[in-house]
Amino acid sequence: MAVRALLHLPAAVQAGVPFEVRVTVAHAMETGYRSDDAGNRLPRDLVRRFECWVGEELAFSADLFAAVAANPYLSFWLQVERDAVLRFLWRGDQGFEHREQRAVSVA
Repeated sequence: MAVRALLHLPAAVQAGVPFEVRVTVAHAMETGYRSDDAGNRLPRDLVRRFECWVGEELAFSADLFAAVAANPYLSFWLQVERDAVLRFLWRGDQGFEHREQRAVSVA
């Protein structure tokens, strides 16, 4: 299954000045409580964890639960002092894992 993630962050930031990061990943987020037309329970398939790393440092993480909507959207603020590579990781049920990375330049 192809996974589509959208990442919104500035290409250039100022050293020490917080900037907003917005991320979403295309995922159906099946809770495991619904049944199909034959009455069989649909297996749970959730994104369970999101992490954002700045270099080798975990900068932001979130644990997600069944009440989160499909295509989970997160927004958070980061601050860097020098050029960095941001790494994004989504993990979930059914072996789901998706990674992205983006470089930010300090102006």
